[in-house]
Amino acid sequence: QVQLVESGGGLVQAGGSLRLSCAASGRTFNYYTMGWFRQAPGKEREFVAAINWAAYTDYVDSVKGRFTISRDNAKNTVYLQMNSLKPGDTAVYYCAATPDTGVYTQARSYTSWGQGTQVTVSS
Repeated sequence: QVQLVESGGGLVQAGGSLRLSCAASGRTFNYYTMGWFRQAPGKEREFVAAINWAAYTDYVDSVKGRFTISRDNAKNTVYLQMNSLKPGDTAVYYCAATPDTGVYTQARSYTSWGQGTQVTVSS
């Protein structure tokens, strides 16, 4: 397993941007699939985006065209660039990792989780 630490959350107005970062420990980060999930109050955890070792990506439909997931293997870090934010994007955002090589959209596919970072979008 790897240890994950998210950062970059905060309060932003609708239409604004934030970039979340997730720093991972471990020597085999390059081969991990990394994912971002979010959970709003009273709702289930929702898949947002994922990227595998070959930089294949997947996104939930509601963020396509607005969010971009990327990774810097030299820094053991994955990013989530969030543009054109909406109040509906308000949630705690979690970084997740799995040593499997596919691009997974279900939380149960991931074996390591960060502590989460709060993103609040005001209208």
